[in-house]
Amino acid sequence: MRTCSDIVRLWRLKFAMGQSGSAMQLSATLLVLLHLSMHVVDEGQAVNPSCSCIRFTSTHGKERGTFSSPDYPLPYPRGICLLYTFVAAPHQIVELMFTDFDVFKDDLDCIRGDYIKVYWEVQGPGPPGAINERSAWARALCGSRADVPPALYSPGPSMVLEFHTSSKINNATGFLGTYSFIDKRLFETEGVRIPGTECDYQFSRSGNRPTHGRLYSPQYPSIYPNNVRCSYHFHARPKDRVKVVFEEVSLQKGDISCLRRADIIKVFDGRDTESPAIAMLCNEFTGYEVLSTGPSLLLQFTANSASPGQGFAATYHFQPPPDSTAADSDRLLKLSFGKAFESLGPEVSATTSSCHQEFNSDGLKHGTLTSPHYPAAYPPNTHCHYEFFGRGKERIRLIFQDFFLYKSTDGSGCTNVDSLQAFVNVDGRLENVATFCGVDLPKPIMSNGPKLMLEFRGTHSSRHSRGFKISYSFVENFGISTGRQLKEFPCAFVYNSSESRNGTFASPNSPGPYPRDTECSYFFHGGQTEKVHLYFTHFDVEGVLPCEAVSASDYVEFSNSMTEDNKYGRYCGQMKEFHVESERSFFKVTFRSNDRLDGTGFKAMYQFLEATDEYQAPIYDKASKTLSLFGELLLISLAATLLYLYHL
Repeated sequence: MRTCSDIVRLWRLKFAMGQSGSAMQLSATLLVLLHLSMHVVDEGQAVNPSCSCIRFTSTHGKERGTFSSPDYPLPYPRGICLLYTFVAAPHQIVELMFTDFDVFKDDLDCIRGDYIKVYWEVQGPGPPGAINERSAWARALCGSRADVPPALYSPGPSMVLEFHTSSKINNATGFLGTYSFIDKRLFETEGVRIPGTECDYQFSRSGNRPTHGRLYSPQYPSIYPNNVRCSYHFHARPKDRVKVVFEEVSLQKGDISCLRRADIIKVFDGRDTESPAIAMLCNEFTGYEVLSTGPSLLLQFTANSASPGQGFAATYHFQPPPDSTAADSDRLLKLSFGKAFESLGPEVSATTSSCHQEFNSDGLKHGTLTSPHYPAAYPPNTHCHYEFFGRGKERIRLIFQDFFLYKSTDGSGCTNVDSLQAFVNVDGRLENVATFCGVDLPKPIMSNGPKLMLEFRGTHSSRHSRGFKISYSFVENFGISTGRQLKEFPCAFVYNSSESRNGTFASPNSPGPYPRDTECSYFFHGGQTEKVHLYFTHFDVEGVLPCEAVSASDYVEFSNSMTEDNKYGRYCGQMKEFHVESERSFFKVTFRSNDRLDGTGFKAMYQFLEATDEYQAPIYDKASKTLSLFGELLLISLAATLLYLYHL
């Protein structure tokens, strides 16, 4: 039997022998150490060096295998402490995946009772990458499979799991998992590190340098360090663009506004931070894409939180100018939409269609789109698709001017009838966000990024089915026409009392449904003795109270400062008219949507008041309500008169 101190010396001996090229290889060493003593387990930050331990098994060169709790799948024993130690080669990292996980959760933070603590960082002296008695635990796990991450990755070549159980009796069955030793060179950023920096890189399209590559946050796929700022500088040829696709982003859990996050990714449409911000990313998502307006792009990753996440994995591509020729149409679509485009199948992607059209913001920023033969009837068996390609922070906005599709009188819904469908990119795939049919004029629609696709199927038609006429535009203001837009954020507008003491503001794309995956901020600045009063006349934001991430709710929230302020709570759902008032001269409104369902958003009026003043409805507001009430009374009176005449 060895003590934990003996094991620490064994780790160091193995490290030294591996460095000297000894036949004893580190790439496949698995030590499982069993705590057999009756001492009280240390609840502190580090592995308890006083634990009595024994060596349990070794992998003898295997790159992968399985591990489990004692007696799995039966309930695990009480009052034990096991150390599962994985040691890889210096050029490798450790990957652990739990296929089953059931550790009784007696403590919210998983640091008392039954738990697994994960160790991989070194504190104090010791060999690089090794774990010793000075190592702090990186995270604690307990609960069910849903409570643990899909995989754990060490930043260095070693990882230790400390499995501790209390004397409290329960029927939890423990865990079953797999381990792998992975070459960490698979996750190296394919750029040139800037000398004298920790994680700043240059990517340029010159000479024989590649046109595409990969980039990662520090230590990916393990958690990134805190208190770090990394800059990724992209420089393409003069007429080229820079396209970056974030395949995976995992910073912090939840749906909190990016303005309140300590860990964010900010993308600037140019060489430095003075350029307009076209994206600000936080929390967790997949398949997000940005495209520069010119040959330069700056990506800045800042991490200051106490609980860092896994980080991000992304690809970059120096994209040549768009080619509008029909022969290269499929190439452009596949380059822009990727696998999402291919999933539509050959019929939709075929460029031989007589009504296939592409609209690129390099040409006109706005124009008109019509169905075939408009205003005459479109022919039967018509199948068209229309692609829109923006750049930078541009969104595609469609406003319907005319809409008349054939629909049988006995049909309900838009299934198996002539229809127009809108698709956007969601998590790297094309998703249908709207389907229109019949003769009702649709409300405006807006993309959630620089790309949008329309598909028109006119199977039946008739001599009255004239089709549609749509005005399209590539907009950077998200369809918000009031306030002054700030270039420091992708979607932010400021309202100063020195410019106007009252006015209106609305959600993106109002009165149409707001776009998905969008965050917009509205900043109201009053004088020193002023406050801000908001009056919402329309409110339809998808979600259920209390509007949290667990219910996949979009939301609107209010704050008296730029930092966290929980006084007002979140607002979502369909609400009648309501008022909100600030406590200071500054007020912030945040609107945030996810990748799920949408609503028609909100419309509101703002007014700057003296702090001692009471709100009074504007004259035109009172007048409109009076006219509305008068109209209702007039209708009631007319109905009563007609009823009286009928009985006569």
